[in-house]
Amino acid sequence: MSILQLPHAPPRILLFDWHATLVDTLDAMYHAVDDVLPRLAELGLVERLLRPEDSKTVEDAKLVKYVREHARLHPKIRAERKISRTDIFEVLFGPDQEAKKIIHAAFDASYAKVFGEVHPLEPDARTHLQAMRDRDLQLGVLSNRSRQFMAHEIFAVDGTGWVDLFDCMACGDDVAHRKPEPDLILKALADLDAEPNLGCWYIGDSTTDVISAARAGVTPIFYNGAGWDQDWIDHIFPQTVRHPYAPHAVVRDLPELLALVEQFLAVS
Repeated sequence: MSILQLPHAPPRILLFDWHATLVDTLDAMYHAVDDVLPRLAELGLVERLLRPEDSKTVEDAKLVKYVREHARLHPKIRAERKISRTDIFEVLFGPDQEAKKIIHAAFDASYAKVFGEVHPLEPDARTHLQAMRDRDLQLGVLSNRSRQFMAHEIFAVDGTGWVDLFDCMACGDDVAHRKPEPDLILKALADLDAEPNLGCWYIGDSTTDVISAARAGVTPIFYNGAGWDQDWIDHIFPQTVRHPYAPHAVVRDLPELLALVEQFLAVS
């Protein structure tokens, strides 16, 4: 069934994923992933890789199999650069929380050597985010990345920084478990003195973002900045018993999100 749903409640709070939803830090991210994967044996993680037959999709199984055999990403994945490091680690390690803690820590150590540049993913991103604030909505930003990186990037983006656009920021090392667990969303809502409900929309570009929002009890909005076609979106959100999570809406860019927000506020 194609995902053609709409949110079930008007927004009062908008929480955003950071990388690949609002900003582009792909060069540093993929550099750090490339640095970490050849060290899986050293980190004691080879035997903790998910079995390909336990993967969610055929494509996920191929990714796991390739990493098992080559200790790096397939050149096609690196060339397309559409999958986040969080999704990569989810595909590789599934529900193994301890393995993901180890790989995220190794990633942070590698990312610390190369991070710095950060650019808006969309040229008018600040304008559209400000327009959402002007609708009396609270805005927050979340990232699986550690606070040391986010604190730099949120002040550096656009040359002037976006810290004034957000009412809260929650980072991977603020919580016990990173996405796709709900901890980051729940931390952001606690900082806003708000309860989780469908009036909070969480906007992110990955399957882990959608899963995290659903587990937190808020509205998942999938940001399709990568330009996936509908068949692929249906494929990665199969809505099966084993993989039940799906976004309540899909938007291509911030103007489309703003239009959706205004549509709901107009009738609320």
